[in-house]
Amino acid sequence: MLTLVEKIARFTAILGGLILTVLVVLTCISVIGRGLNTFGHSDFLEAYAPAFGDMLLATGVAPITGDFELVEAGVAFAIFSFLPICQLYGAHATVDIFTSMLSKRVNEVLMIVWEIALTAIVILITWRLFEGMQDKMKYGETTFLLQFPIWQSYAASLVPAIIASLVGVYCSYARIIGFVTGHTPLPNSEGAVH
Repeated sequence: MLTLVEKIARFTAILGGLILTVLVVLTCISVIGRGLNTFGHSDFLEAYAPAFGDMLLATGVAPITGDFELVEAGVAFAIFSFLPICQLYGAHATVDIFTSMLSKRVNEVLMIVWEIALTAIVILITWRLFEGMQDKMKYGETTFLLQFPIWQSYAASLVPAIIASLVGVYCSYARIIGFVTGHTPLPNSEGAVH
């Protein structure tokens, strides 16, 4: 079971990374286009080379229309895509000031409690994301510039959110099994099962 969960979590993380890379490239292209367009229409160039700004526009050098809408939707997808692998490897940020003084057994109980709490929160977010998607579909909301339906962004984020919920349930189960049997079927941050 761990192998399947790990493959799915890795796939979603890789997909999220690819989307994030595309968004970085898109943002860079848009910023360069905006900068060149601004420079091409500056007072200096308008005075000495008035055709340069028009040439930039004719060749399509400009910011990407709706770039912030695409980044907004893509980053949401990427965040949800990284949740499953982060949950599986226990890579969420923790503060161990007080728990380092506690016994191993008490720390295991705390890990179970936090694993279940985090899973419940991820499930709640997934449910609310689904409800939000239904509202966006119902009212036909679209983005301002690109006019694509907002529900599609919600739907794209919903898939990795569901996967994160399922991984969370698996991790909670694995922590409980590990507490009872002494062998937790979860990988650690180095990838080894503890």
